[in-house]
Amino acid sequence: MLVKRLLVIILLIPVGVGLIALGGPAFTLAITIVLGLAAWEYVRLFQMAGYTPAAVLVIGGTALLTLSRGDIGLFEEAIWLSLLVLLAMTWHLFDYERGRNQAATDFAVTLGGILYLGWLGSYLVLLRFLPDGKWWFLLVLPAVWIADSGAYLIGSRWGRRQFSPRLSPRKTWEGYAAGIVAGALGGALLAVVWGLAAPSITLWAGAGIGLVLALLTPLGDLGESMIKRQAGAKDSSNILPGHGGVMDRIDSWIWAGVIGYYLVALFLSR
Repeated sequence: MLVKRLLVIILLIPVGVGLIALGGPAFTLAITIVLGLAAWEYVRLFQMAGYTPAAVLVIGGTALLTLSRGDIGLFEEAIWLSLLVLLAMTWHLFDYERGRNQAATDFAVTLGGILYLGWLGSYLVLLRFLPDGKWWFLLVLPAVWIADSGAYLIGSRWGRRQFSPRLSPRKTWEGYAAGIVAGALGGALLAVVWGLAAPSITLWAGAGIGLVLALLTPLGDLGESMIKRQAGAKDSSNILPGHGGVMDRIDSWIWAGVIGYYLVALFLSR
């Protein structure tokens, strides 16, 4: 299992860094594929839980919203979102007429996937397209990974008090506190390094972003655990050997993308 995990990491990190550096349509397409796979897993999990979300709207809508935020000639994303909401309601109205008594709940699940993975997830694209976006992107996501690593290392060794007993019994308050410290320090260190290439990235900006992300992004991990618990699934899929599914990897990225975007925009506006 460990060998598989390491092989996947070794293969994906250079590709990911290359795409972040390249930016443009290639980066947008890569994020679209990642979020599209996560949307497929989302639909699958809720189907396992007994719901019937509109797969074509969740997956296709996620892709449309992500592509539209990549500035590649599509309509503005708000137009697509409005259309998708109307289409989702229409879809599930027909489902109800065909005898699906839970169609209203299915409608909510469909909207949840479009909004969470499509609307919020596509902030990863917007983050990359900010001024000096590649450097900010390489600060935001690694700061989360550093926070996660710090939480795991300290929590697994010294953690005693459970952070979320029902959703993730192995998470502890001690690990959470360690993750906050690691996120702030990691963000500051990354800012010092990336600031050499992008002067807009300051030490305090890096520390502040790392701190806020470490405080909030664990909720993304718990949110995905909530969906998996209700579906009775251990992983969102088995697409990534040793890692589970795409949603298992990007659960905190979604939160980091949208929160990081607005934090970076705030620092750039000062």
